[in-house]
Amino acid sequence: MAAEPPRPGRPVRGSTTGRPIMALFDLLGRRWVLRVIWELDRAPGPLTFRELRTACGDLSSSVLTRRLSELTEARLVEHAEGYRLTPAGRTLVERLAPLTQWAAEWQNDDG
Repeated sequence: MAAEPPRPGRPVRGSTTGRPIMALFDLLGRRWVLRVIWELDRAPGPLTFRELRTACGDLSSSVLTRRLSELTEARLVEHAEGYRLTPAGRTLVERLAPLTQWAAEWQNDDG
């Protein structure tokens, strides 16, 4: 039986407290989660399972199914005429933008 998706208030990898930030880091740290979010964010509209799998490259159907289930339970993704980010998912992407900028600067740091 697969482990339950991380949720605030439940113990998660690296934290027995279930603090929301630790639950978020656990979820985002799972293989392929950020790629799925990335592809859904950049899609012009909802993606079918097949379209999303193709966009993600080497992702297996079983892993994509698991990740979509976790992201749906976390209320970051919804399935209505295809998969798309929820308002909470779009907000998460917006909040990650400063990290994206920081990473770009880090890449160019010669120090």
